[in-house]
Amino acid sequence: MSNLGLSSVLNPWQLHRMAVDDVQQRFQRITAALCEAGVPHAIVGGQAVAAWVSTKDPDAVRVTKDVDILLDRNSLPQAKSVALSLEMDYCEIVGVGMFLERDNPNPRRAVHLLWAGEKVRPEYETIAATIDQRELLAPNLWVVALPELVRMKLQANRDQDRVHLRDMIDVGLIGREILKTLPPTLAERLLPLLVDAGR
Repeated sequence: MSNLGLSSVLNPWQLHRMAVDDVQQRFQRITAALCEAGVPHAIVGGQAVAAWVSTKDPDAVRVTKDVDILLDRNSLPQAKSVALSLEMDYCEIVGVGMFLERDNPNPRRAVHLLWAGEKVRPEYETIAATIDQRELLAPNLWVVALPELVRMKLQANRDQDRVHLRDMIDVGLIGREILKTLPPTLAERLLPLLVDAGR
């Protein structure tokens, strides 16, 4: 049944719940399969923020629809094989690598890839985390290390990134001590968020 057809028989809350469940299932399928195949990777983006925030306060976790994974380019052939076993195909759209569900190849539902140790965008001052800058927070849950996640969020500096940074500040994951480890430009972006939070 199409989404339009579903919307005629389900209420908005049910549709929202289905969308959240769909993201979680995709997230768990790809991470478990990559772990089983021994492909080094790390969760980044909103899912990484959710994982880190949950270590302090699960009730403060914000729902996110994106699934972003950090990979070494050298691991791409093996990761493609893993994705194919899950009926997901690799493609690039506007230079962004992603795994698309074969039965619903919508980029909004894709697993997006970031390349370890490379700039996400040419204009960025800093590179993405390297594949060894990660931590295992739970079985099959390799997440980018907190300092690198903060750095990547500050570098991207979109509204959603600032929201994610505030979430991490609010639960005590980020304090002023991190400022001295950041490039001046990024430290200048973080300081007002800390001040607003009374930190």
